[in-house]
Amino acid sequence: MKKSFYPWVVWLGLSLPLPGAKQPPAHPVNLNTATATEFMQLPGVGRRTAERILAFRKANGPFQRPEDLLGVKGIGEKAFRRLQPHLTVASAAAEGDR
Repeated sequence: MKKSFYPWVVWLGLSLPLPGAKQPPAHPVNLNTATATEFMQLPGVGRRTAERILAFRKANGPFQRPEDLLGVKGIGEKAFRRLQPHLTVASAAAEGDR
């Protein structure tokens, strides 16, 4: 009986979400219009990183492409690869036209 129960317990443990794990945003986050709260919906982005992104955008102007995010302190290649599917770059005017 124990042998058949063990795989079930392992499967159940692996299928449950990790505590504190975030669901990725339903829609891509626009690097040029997102707020700190919206950035914090991205996987691996907390308050400090969100604030760094906002400061970078304020200092350097709008993002031209998602790869510009690599200029933000604390975002390297690995983090960028995790974030890239959830990012978009558009002007505020373009979003207002939708």
